[in-house]
Amino acid sequence: MFIVKSENPFQSTSECMLIGLYDKTEKFSGGLAALDEMFAGDLTELVKSGDISAKYKSVSVIHSLGRTGIKRLVFIGLGKEKDRTLNDVKIALGAACKKIDGMRLKQFSVAIDTFTNAEISEADAALIFSEAYILSTYKFAGYKQRSNEPDVKVESIHVFTEADQQEVVSALEIGQAYGEGTNSTRTLVNLPGNMLKAVDLAEYARSLGEKHELEVEILSKEEIEKLGMGALLAVNQGSTEPPFMITLKYQGKSEWTDVIGLVGKGITFDTGGYSLKPKDGIVGMKTDMGGAAAVLGAMEIIGKLRPEQNVVAVIPTTDNMVNGNAFKPDDVITSMSGKTIEVLNTDAEGRLVLADAITYAKHNGANFLVDIATLTGGVIVALGLDKTGALTNNEELFEKVLMASYEADEFIWRLPYTEKDKERVRSSKIADLNNSPGREGHAIMGGAFVGEFVENTPWVHLDIAGTATIKSAHELGPDGATGVMARTLALLVENFDEGEKK
Repeated sequence: MFIVKSENPFQSTSECMLIGLYDKTEKFSGGLAALDEMFAGDLTELVKSGDISAKYKSVSVIHSLGRTGIKRLVFIGLGKEKDRTLNDVKIALGAACKKIDGMRLKQFSVAIDTFTNAEISEADAALIFSEAYILSTYKFAGYKQRSNEPDVKVESIHVFTEADQQEVVSALEIGQAYGEGTNSTRTLVNLPGNMLKAVDLAEYARSLGEKHELEVEILSKEEIEKLGMGALLAVNQGSTEPPFMITLKYQGKSEWTDVIGLVGKGITFDTGGYSLKPKDGIVGMKTDMGGAAAVLGAMEIIGKLRPEQNVVAVIPTTDNMVNGNAFKPDDVITSMSGKTIEVLNTDAEGRLVLADAITYAKHNGANFLVDIATLTGGVIVALGLDKTGALTNNEELFEKVLMASYEADEFIWRLPYTEKDKERVRSSKIADLNNSPGREGHAIMGGAFVGEFVENTPWVHLDIAGTATIKSAHELGPDGATGVMARTLALLVENFDEGEKK
């Protein structure tokens, strides 16, 4: 898709060229000054009149009228250069790419050097451009009848730069991998529950493993029973669909040590069980496998980029349904770890399946654990719809996750996790734990329950109930699934040993 070229971008021919415009002065400088000369100074006049704007995220489309071989110039305003971070520029690029996508072109070009500043190199700009293009133009096909109008897609993007071509090519490939992994996460979350059952998620994981040379293990219900995964089996009791425990392994080191465990909740539809959700609350519960999707998206990125790190991904998957066999409030179940659980709320099922998955990740050698789940409505009450909640038992690991989330521009906020929280989930009179100690501190209680199975392993819990979907379109994507945390998890793995290497 991406073709890197070193010649003067403004002497090329193209249907459209994307140009970054910082708010420096009313005069063009550098390569843009030469472009202005082709227009006999008219571009400067258009800036003065406001027809071309350097205002942040402002998109201006100018027809060349034959003054250059480029038919249209698309300027994206970047604002004051000193104010713009890498993520700021990526968001602006998303706005511009959406505009170009609406033009229905087969080819366009980008003057990548116009997006650089004191903090952003040509390679940086190339990476965020390819990521922004992939993310911003994502569409979920859905199931509407197709029109007869032909679907025009971009086949090639010419990237012009004076920088080292191989560095720019590599950066474009990295950005593309991150974008595509995130979009895969989005598609999984957008799929209806009848189109993505536990068996479908398992088959998706298998094909992903085969494509990217990952070791794959899919445990069937019989194997799950043999291993005593009573928590996952309890949630599955009311379903006509069998459960699966999915494991993907990527070995980037010579020995299976320092293994990062990524654990994702894979509830393909959640009715709440006998603690039935209300009619409004049950709509959208096809997205309750957002944690599993994020882990699979991250593993896609990892499989493409091949970092020098060891990773085991574990995904427990089932739906949570109601029938005569379904588990009930007041039931006591035994997890794979041997710990018994009093079930006070069958709608607190995510923490149950994560319990067995955490135990199995440790069984597979995980030395560090990050679990991710659309776990609680309480995290939305606490933090709103734009912040992922986090708990941890290890400062150093949390700092690594935090830095990865910052680089991915996926905001997380740490919630407290104290001995009193642990006491509350241990408050059952008839079992080791109870799965729902009350509404107070709901998001913390969900994470604290999972922490009982982590024990002393360094661990971070991420609750994405509010951030897995979004209600309106934005610069880097449409409404619906966001793909949140796929990039954060992949960046965590990629940068995990960065401090040690230095």
